[in-house]
Amino acid sequence: MPYIEPLKAEEIRDPELLELIRRGEALGVPDTLFPRILARAPAHAKALLRALFVSHAEGNVDHRLKEIIRVQLARIAGDPYFAGLRSKQAQEAGLDEETIGAGSKKPEDDPRFTPAEKWALRYAREMYLNPERVDAAFYDEGKKHYTEAQIMELGAFIAFHYGMQAFARTLGARPLRADK
Repeated sequence: MPYIEPLKAEEIRDPELLELIRRGEALGVPDTLFPRILARAPAHAKALLRALFVSHAEGNVDHRLKEIIRVQLARIAGDPYFAGLRSKQAQEAGLDEETIGAGSKKPEDDPRFTPAEKWALRYAREMYLNPERVDAAFYDEGKKHYTEAQIMELGAFIAFHYGMQAFARTLGARPLRADK
């Protein structure tokens, strides 16, 4: 049980928040637990969930890559909640557990990743473990693979999701789904 008691589904009456919870359930990330905890502060819950969906499921960077990065970041953050969830959209697009796992190990040595994907996975890891390595030369390398808008999308995604996962870890949350 998480450290902050989630609201029961029937206690949530805000139609927008209910729709965002349904959207998360349909995507698989998050399940209903995290939004029901956040629902104690409905305005913040709605803002955070809207940002989660924009950063994760929308944009001009491949959703499968974002899903690999999301899990990689959850593992770096030590967050079992988000590390245990999987995007149904990414799975339907062909993302499997082996590829997700490879993204959290040594993707630079893995032939299943393109040079662009390897750079993005390194970007996520370095931003949090070695931010001093993310310098002008690093971004110049990224520009060989991505537009500046895509690099900003990735950067915002990485910053948002790592922070959210660190928060989820402090709540003691665990996925509701038993399959992950």
